[in-house]
Amino acid sequence: MSGTEVAAWRARLPEAFAPPPRRRLWRALVAAAFLAWLGWALAQFGFTPARLWQGLSGLAAILRLMLPPSPGALWGDILRGLAESVAMALLGTVVAALLALPLGFLGARNLVTATLLRFSIRRLFDGFRGIDQLIWALAYVRAVGLGPLAGVLAIATADIAVLAKLYAEAIEAVERRQVEGVAAAGGGWAERLRFGVLPQVLPVMLAQALYFFESNTRAAAILGVVGAGGIGLQIAERIRVRAWDEVAFIILLMIVTVAAIDWLSAWLRQRLIGGRR
Repeated sequence: MSGTEVAAWRARLPEAFAPPPRRRLWRALVAAAFLAWLGWALAQFGFTPARLWQGLSGLAAILRLMLPPSPGALWGDILRGLAESVAMALLGTVVAALLALPLGFLGARNLVTATLLRFSIRRLFDGFRGIDQLIWALAYVRAVGLGPLAGVLAIATADIAVLAKLYAEAIEAVERRQVEGVAAAGGGWAERLRFGVLPQVLPVMLAQALYFFESNTRAAAILGVVGAGGIGLQIAERIRVRAWDEVAFIILLMIVTVAAIDWLSAWLRQRLIGGRR
């Protein structure tokens, strides 16, 4: 393409070659405002290069103390705590999935035509999703005492609303012709749900529950720090006495456990909704 042709195209489509001066000025002002806000926010949190360097130096010292990782003398307690965390995650996820199933049907737009009822249920989901598992754990530790029961209740309570919302969205996306076929064969409301809706959404629901089981296995370690049982209690005790080599061993053990659960969950999801490869 010759220079004359380029000049002709530039005159015809100037914005394709460069934005106009007004737009460039606007972008520069927005970028300057963002940088000013970012600097103000960092100053409010006491961010300084010296403080950052000091923190990184302390982190490097802790990492040096973690090597080599060691199970310590109480390695049996570590294994029991890890098994407790996995059990907490599994029980909490199962309870949440079972309770979320009917709530998901109630929150689906294509099944519940009463707008006020559906709106109220959806807003209830939003309210519960706004409370983190850690907050629920602190409340349940106060209510039922220290131990894994508080962790199971916290995981279940925090996940019910999230799973119910995901289930409701999956139900809203079902193929209507299958439901209409059950209705044409004389099926009532219960039969339409059982044979028209549930077969379509059950694999997706199980896959979503498996995802939450993976996430809750990691979350259970944090819940133990506040007294909800599990491996988090073992981590908190060893951090308190500065046994960083044992902390490193627990972290490696958790990574292996989560990786194993992730592999198993992926295999199950592939069997449920992906088929064999």
